[in-house]
Amino acid sequence: MAEILTPDICVIGAGSGGLSVAAIAAAFGVSVVLIEKGKMGGDCLNYGCVPSKAMIATAKTADAIRHADKYGIHVPEPVVDFQQVHDYVHSVIGAIAPNDSVERFTSMGVHVIEGAGKFINPRVVEVNGIRIRARRFVISTGSSAAVPPIKGLDSIPFLTNETIFERTEAPDHLIIIGGGPIGMEMAQAHRRLGAQVTVVEAFKALAKDDPELTEIVLDKLKEDGIVIREEVKIARVEKSGSGVAVVLDSGNGEEEIIAGSHLLVAAGRKPNVDGLGLKEARIRFDRAIKVSKSMRTSNRRAYAIGDVSGSLQFTHMANYHAGLVIRAILFRLPVKENRDIIPWATYTDPEMAHVGFTEESARKKHRGIKVLRWPYAENDRAQAEGKTSGLIKVIVNRKGKILGASIVGYQAGEMINMWSLAISQKMNISAISGYISPYPTITEISKRAAVTNLSGAAQNKWVQRVLKFLRRFD
Repeated sequence: MAEILTPDICVIGAGSGGLSVAAIAAAFGVSVVLIEKGKMGGDCLNYGCVPSKAMIATAKTADAIRHADKYGIHVPEPVVDFQQVHDYVHSVIGAIAPNDSVERFTSMGVHVIEGAGKFINPRVVEVNGIRIRARRFVISTGSSAAVPPIKGLDSIPFLTNETIFERTEAPDHLIIIGGGPIGMEMAQAHRRLGAQVTVVEAFKALAKDDPELTEIVLDKLKEDGIVIREEVKIARVEKSGSGVAVVLDSGNGEEEIIAGSHLLVAAGRKPNVDGLGLKEARIRFDRAIKVSKSMRTSNRRAYAIGDVSGSLQFTHMANYHAGLVIRAILFRLPVKENRDIIPWATYTDPEMAHVGFTEESARKKHRGIKVLRWPYAENDRAQAEGKTSGLIKVIVNRKGKILGASIVGYQAGEMINMWSLAISQKMNISAISGYISPYPTITEISKRAAVTNLSGAAQNKWVQRVLKFLRRFD
């Protein structure tokens, strides 16, 4: 007879979302079984956010040294030891890993099982011969690198985000298929660490963001020496000596060959649904698991959160989902996903961040919107730091309600926090224009943009009449 466990909640997948569900539920004294077949912490800790930002930090340091002369500091060209870069990246993973470890979650009271969980019917999951009959299930298996159907790709070695951080030598010439955030972050990092880099993108690079902002980022990437080929068609990939060649189809019968030493595939991600027994669980899915606005699947006992639900593929999105399902499962509260309040950031240099409506999407849905702007170049701290490239755009409606904000420039990922709060709380732009910002700070850019909402008031004829009337009194 198989061992049978009957917890209140069974979580499949120990990435950010799954760990959050398990930790919060355990804190409330709820019995939880957590299943993970790979590494605790999932993609974000081991192959995604953490190692990529650690590598970006090393690349920024190298770039700062190269451009130190503009501050009057003259140093030779930095020598990059890629083995030590690798070691630093993995030391950062190692420093964070204990927070996500089996030991820590076991100490919380979570029953952690290392293995591949699979539904055998709508109410039971099996792992390592153990059967789990839980009151509710939460599927949080995340996503993995998608491999596009490019001819020849199955016959040559290539890198993904799961293998790129294992390298201890810099590639001579890294070709990247995919011009999204992952591709562009890795392009700039590797270029600054000494590699030649070419990015190949079938559509527009960084196409999901405001084109006015992406132009600033792409210009900087090109200035760094990255070759970006947009709106091109890959005919095939093939070996080229000890390296690889990407063959482009020009459309007129001619081909162009881009030869490099290594190939990184960063062409999107696919939800991890294979092997979960979703049909046996009566959970509807195609590419991703289908969920309602409350993150519930077609099996009323099961929820799906994070990337596997086909939602926005961000760590903080999975954590947001975790909070929703905890409220639904533990407290039986009605919950509903709201993607309009979800921010995102691309950690190139300059950074790019966004929350809410873009200018384009706001014009489609709202009448009479106003776009408020302020450039980094007119911020005193940005001038002092030598970080004058970029701007902020804030979208408000006729009544001043904040609809969206987009920032490109130094520390944009940090600055978007204020606007995320404002939008989630349905604040008016007057709240931003009215607060006091310490001087000099980069964040003053946000306030200066907000104050421009009042720029037309001085010329308003009714305002002029009120002022004229008030001047009559001593």
